[in-house]
Amino acid sequence: MRPRHYLFILFFALSLVAACSSITAKSSAHLVGYSEQGKASFYAAKYQFRKTASGERFNQLLNTAAHRTLPFGTKVRVTNNITGDAVTVKINDRGPFIDGRVIDLSRSAFAAIADTDLGLADVTLEVVR
Repeated sequence: MRPRHYLFILFFALSLVAACSSITAKSSAHLVGYSEQGKASFYAAKYQFRKTASGERFNQLLNTAAHRTLPFGTKVRVTNNITGDAVTVKINDRGPFIDGRVIDLSRSAFAAIADTDLGLADVTLEVVR
């Protein structure tokens, strides 16, 4: 290859890197106020320390959750429709994959709004950040 070709390839590669670095991640700011109602469940203990869809390790002691479509990192307030108890969680996984369920909570998050012996709770979730 002639030196001119190397320069062209180098220029093209640097242009591509510059273009890609200017792309920003989609934020959840436009979703603030979005709400949804349905049933919440919580993760089984067997998922402790397994990788979530976001790449984080699941920890049942942290207030995290799985949602089918909300962007990772979105903060969601989950309110028990019966008791009014609420908890704020961070979306870091995908799911739930059972009809009628809108969110899977970590055990600690679920315990903040409902009795874990029940296993399910009727909730309203609202994007707060």
